[in-house]
Amino acid sequence: MGVGVSKRYVKRAVDRNRIKRLLREAYRLQKHILFDVFKEGDDQLFCFIQYTQATIPTFDMVYKKMEITLQKLARIAHEKRLDHT
Repeated sequence: MGVGVSKRYVKRAVDRNRIKRLLREAYRLQKHILFDVFKEGDDQLFCFIQYTQATIPTFDMVYKKMEITLQKLARIAHEKRLDHT
């Protein structure tokens, strides 16, 4: 899993690094959502989260959005797995 913050939207490196830390921490705390889907098979998932807002988010907002995103990815992966069986 990778994260990125565009220099176009967030000019200061300190702010970009803060946002990246927030994204990584939100993922770390919720990665079990994806791991539960992928633990049974040999499938792999590579994802990259790109933040494209000009404002610095709160951790609560990042946490909630990351949860929604991971649930969507898990649902899609689960559906793909069912299609191949």
